[in-house]
Amino acid sequence: MNEIIAKIMDHRSIRSFEDRLLTSEQIEVIVQSAQAASTSSFVQAYTIIGITDAVKKAALAELAGPQSYVENNGHLFMFCADLHRHEIVAEMEEMDLSEPLESTEKFMVATIDVALAAQNAALAAESMGLGICYIGGIRNHLPEVTKLLNIPSKVIPLFGMAVGYPMGQSEKKPRLPIENVYHENEYQPDKEKFIAQLEKYNDTISGYYRKRTNAVRKDTWTSQMVGMITKKSRLYMKDFVERQGLNKR
Repeated sequence: MNEIIAKIMDHRSIRSFEDRLLTSEQIEVIVQSAQAASTSSFVQAYTIIGITDAVKKAALAELAGPQSYVENNGHLFMFCADLHRHEIVAEMEEMDLSEPLESTEKFMVATIDVALAAQNAALAAESMGLGICYIGGIRNHLPEVTKLLNIPSKVIPLFGMAVGYPMGQSEKKPRLPIENVYHENEYQPDKEKFIAQLEKYNDTISGYYRKRTNAVRKDTWTSQMVGMITKKSRLYMKDFVERQGLNKR
């Protein structure tokens, strides 16, 4: 255990922030930390948009939920998969890269690059005593978000990140048992053991909710997952991504 590992282990989502903006220096360090993340083949296929305009933040908060903490925070970052930059690269090098840029592989490269960069940004922010919350709700209305942020072709806003000074601390949610996540040499072959691990985790999560809500809520993780996965949401996504010129091949 060291200071970095302790900070990683202490992560929790923060949804209530003080009315206090981040400094330009803090923002720069967070972005530079994101840029220091690993990137596939040095592609660096992402763009980060900082939202400071109050009208845009309010609009994004409404599109994402509504979620008040998208509007009320120290700074709002929008993380985008970006291969538009590589369209420009193609022009500079007088090459036709239209087919490879439309491939599923390059789309996966871009989304992985974004996730790696964002997690570096999150850890950097938390190391400064700040709190963060990922905002996946922006994908509820990506056409509107794209228009609001003037997003070009080959770019997909994937999620936001609200960052700021926490107004109190939320509780940590227990994660899956390590033996359910980490397998050696091959995927866990014992289904009954797998189920037993998940049943034990259900008890842990149910206890967490009972304590947090004074027994009002006591659902399990597996019931949550069934409800979430069966809920029809964002069914426009495949068509939208293809209209942006990505994941077409």
